Amino acid sequence: MSANPIPPLHLYSVPSEAPPAEQPGPPKRERPRTAWTADQLMAAEFPEPKWAVPGILAEGVSLLAGPPKVGKSWLSLGLGLSVAAGGHAFDSVPVQGGPVLYLALEDTPRRLQTRMGKLLGGRPAPAGLTLVTECPPFPQGGTEAIAQWLERNPDARMVVIDVFAKMRGQAPQGVSAYDADYVSVGYAKRLADHYGIAVVLVHHVRKAASEDFLAEVSGTNGIAGAADATLVLKRGRGQADGVLHVTGRDVNEAEYALQFQEASGAWKLLEGPASDHTIGDTRAAILRYVRAHPGARPKDIAEAFPGTDADTIRRTCSRMAADGQLTKDAGSRYYADTETRTRPTQEVSQLSDCPATPPDLQEGIGQSEMELSGMSSPIDAEGTWK
Repeated sequence: MSANPIPPLHLYSVPSEAPPAEQPGPPKRERPRTAWTADQLMAAEFPEPKWAVPGILAEGVSLLAGPPKVGKSWLSLGLGLSVAAGGHAFDSVPVQGGPVLYLALEDTPRRLQTRMGKLLGGRPAPAGLTLVTECPPFPQGGTEAIAQWLERNPDARMVVIDVFAKMRGQAPQGVSAYDADYVSVGYAKRLADHYGIAVVLVHHVRKAASEDFLAEVSGTNGIAGAADATLVLKRGRGQADGVLHVTGRDVNEAEYALQFQEASGAWKLLEGPASDHTIGDTRAAILRYVRAHPGARPKDIAEAFPGTDADTIRRTCSRMAADGQLTKDAGSRYYADTETRTRPTQEVSQLSDCPATPPDLQEGIGQSEMELSGMSSPIDAEGTWK
């Protein structure tokens, strides 16, 4: 019997050409400073935050949650391909290219190949995307494995973990459920902060719906509380196949209407506020007209749409006002609800107009804010992630 047992098969053990022994590795990162006096902190200069997807995914930990089969894996794999290739996320948002690590822990290589083939549509696959189908949980070596890949790829833009439940590991003994959830996200948080990258944790939502999308994230509030941003993908209505709800410490709270392209498997960002795509066609048309013509009366709207019944327009405007989609003054003039409707329009326009390079230097979109220990310790495996 052999004295050396065959090691378990993992994608990260796929052999690759080892660098020459004399070739130096990537420079070690300095331990980040964690304390200042107030005057020192105000005088300090910090680099601009890095964005994996400008306006949506900044450096730090982002939860991407949604119900089963809503399309989270298609969305996250599509983002990984876009960022690795330096193309357009959601078919419209320019992103700066860079290495991406995608942990597809519920998929097989064959399934990933099929999905990527559909998403790429004949385009060449980016060499900057590393795909892994098996990885130990964070406490059992997963942190070190990801850190080693990041050390070898100092220009990395993003790490995607699909799904988070496969990486969190066992809860520490004697701690509350909240503390256990907070600690589990903390592993990813330390990686994100130390290396200045976006780490996306694909997660689930509860079965029970809630008006507050943050309350729908599965687990305790410790999960969303430890993350820098939370994105919840919900099934849409009307013209939208999904609505991406986004909030976070450094990301503007917003809703984005998305359309799933069945032929390519890609999610596309729809123009305008999400409300324009999640209501019926008649209401959407009225809302667009009133936004462009504040103070419009029902007769004005009816005249703008020949063949539309004026009474239908009048009743629909009244119902929209009752539902909070329009506001009405004493003279029966209608206005878009500026507090809840105007702001998303501005956020979407920021995304559409951002320059392709360098997105890290964009102004007005947001900024980003665990000391990392043991990140450079080697893992006991044959071969490493490229």
